[in-house]
Amino acid sequence: MIVEIELTLVSIIQGVAFTFLIENARRVMSIKQIVFWPYVAAGLLVILVFWSRSVLHIITLIRWPLEFGHNFLYIACALFEALLFARLRDPQGWFVFGAIYSAIGWALFAYDLRLLRAREQDSPGVASNHLYALVTRDQLRNVRILLPAVVCLNVACAVCIHVRPEFFLAHNAHVWLGIGQLLVFSIYLLYVVRFFAQLAPLIVEARREWREHAGE
Repeated sequence: MIVEIELTLVSIIQGVAFTFLIENARRVMSIKQIVFWPYVAAGLLVILVFWSRSVLHIITLIRWPLEFGHNFLYIACALFEALLFARLRDPQGWFVFGAIYSAIGWALFAYDLRLLRAREQDSPGVASNHLYALVTRDQLRNVRILLPAVVCLNVACAVCIHVRPEFFLAHNAHVWLGIGQLLVFSIYLLYVVRFFAQLAPLIVEARREWREHAGE
């Protein structure tokens, strides 16, 4: 039941965010505004990353009872995701809201460490132990390195545009910042997909252990 609630919530909020992206992307889909296209692609990757990470958390961490704090952070992420997509034609605003959105995602990863510790304590077998060892390593990597790096990247880009607007805005040099961000998001999405492929066999074995433990 809890998994179904989580999947429904994630699907709804990402559907709303996707609607905002489509609406704002429609306004820049012309050759004259090609410098904003990398931001559209980056926005799509933001949705894919959020959805894939959320599903990964749901199938590995989420069980009864329902965690309100975890879901409230999901909703906060969706709010700033929509605000981010509304800034497709405002590079400085894009990176400012990108930093805020990434900071909330960072808080979500930190909060989910509580769920991870709870799952480790009720782990019923070898496969579950191995699964949570890998998930813990990934969670800490995100909290300590990856998410702080994304926040710093967005802040640095926003500061660069603020300090040198004549270069980054008047001459459209901000497009290189957008392309750099797009590359970072692409690498991170590839990391998430490969991580899921690594976890998939363990998730099957761990769920078998959970069912057997519940049957006892």
